[in-house]
Amino acid sequence: MTDATLDFSNNDYKKLLDKSTDLVLRQFENIDLQKGYHDHPQSEVEEWFDEVLPENGMDPSQLLDEVEEKVLNTATGNLGPHMYAYVMSGGNQISIIAEKLATTINQNQTKWHLAPAMNEIEKRVVRWTADMLGFTPDAGGVLVSGGSAANLTGLTVGRNIFFEKEGIRKKGLFGQKPFVVYASEEVHSCMDKSVELLGIGSDYLRKIRTNDTFQIDVGALEGQIEQDIANGLRPFCIVGNAGTVNTGAIDDLEALADLAKKYGLWYHVDGAYGALAAVLDQLKPEYKGMERADSIAIDFHKWLYQPFEGGCTLVRSWDNLKRTYFKKAAYLDTELANDEFRLEYNEHYFQLSRNAKAFKVWMSIKAYGMKQFRDMIQKDIDLTEYLNERVRQSQDFELVADSKLAVSCFRYIGDMTEKQEIVDFNHRLMPELEKDGRVFIMGTKLKGDYAIRACLINHRKSENTIDYLLDVIRDVAEKVRKEQNLSMV
Repeated sequence: MTDATLDFSNNDYKKLLDKSTDLVLRQFENIDLQKGYHDHPQSEVEEWFDEVLPENGMDPSQLLDEVEEKVLNTATGNLGPHMYAYVMSGGNQISIIAEKLATTINQNQTKWHLAPAMNEIEKRVVRWTADMLGFTPDAGGVLVSGGSAANLTGLTVGRNIFFEKEGIRKKGLFGQKPFVVYASEEVHSCMDKSVELLGIGSDYLRKIRTNDTFQIDVGALEGQIEQDIANGLRPFCIVGNAGTVNTGAIDDLEALADLAKKYGLWYHVDGAYGALAAVLDQLKPEYKGMERADSIAIDFHKWLYQPFEGGCTLVRSWDNLKRTYFKKAAYLDTELANDEFRLEYNEHYFQLSRNAKAFKVWMSIKAYGMKQFRDMIQKDIDLTEYLNERVRQSQDFELVADSKLAVSCFRYIGDMTEKQEIVDFNHRLMPELEKDGRVFIMGTKLKGDYAIRACLINHRKSENTIDYLLDVIRDVAEKVRKEQNLSMV
């Protein structure tokens, strides 16, 4: 019994590793033809995994066969070039290798002596990220699950530092008059969740109207701040969008920084989707003012082409993180061993157990270099403009919104002329495109108007895949129109 283990012999383990590598490589065979979506009913997928808790294990090689059949071969096509929904980057191959290696050594990132190399790597990735964004070189930062967690972290640091004199960490919100967060009506829904989780309450998240290019109306924002002050409320934080998920709109970040300074507010920038495009020289002017933020949220698994998970929060100093999260605990105390240069992540963030999220980012930057990443980001933006131009030149599509980033919103119009008919038809079209599965794309609403939304963050796309997207939409639309006409006969 003392010899019991979960390990295989090295020879048997190598066979399994080799087979798993073959599974990975098969995902890249004919990747240009990978479907965007596989239309299996929920009940069918549930049935694949409907079994009692196994008492005895199965042959691991047969298990890999089952995984390939039921998981890999039915996966939504985030890897391939026909994914346009949400903000899905497709990942990169170096990161696949990095994840395997990081999982092998199984490091808990939050204590320096548990993961010395991984801790220093994360510190370096934070420094590199600050460099990418033109942020202060003194920035502190932490890798988190994604943009939602990064925004929540930024607002948490903001709340705890902004209200530090009131002792908010000990006293909580009791006795505080309501304080207010300001963002545009295009702000990501995670901001609603964040203010609720932080006890601020969604009633005190002011969503300010946007202009014709979907940027926050700065004049309306200042008017709302003045009104809230007059009503006895306490303005707390302005959130700027460095690329909205709906259209890629970038707020006037410099004007927002000026307002935050004028009224003494915390300034947070949600750059989860678009901030990393600031590495492009021609786009740097669009991000002017972001460097003045108190906190910035970023997503590496968007425009640094990382597999999930990989969000990041930057703040102006490591001290801001420690003042937000540090809590002394006897069994975590490393004062006797610490030479004052070790950074303990558990003292700078909420989690005590966390994997090494920065490792794949570090390996990717080392392997590809920033020039190649800049080229891929520029390619995505160029392909989006190619899509926009194809839509503009067509007779059967209309462009609803474009941006300087990689989101295009458009509608299929065919030979329809009435706006409501067009909107209703595009509503019906979306589920039919999902059933068809050749491409995966979703719709959205812009100032109440429905549109098809294509996000082009994927280094595997080309002009041919854009042409294919429009051809598939046309094909499915024509089938829907025929069925519609038959039903009316």
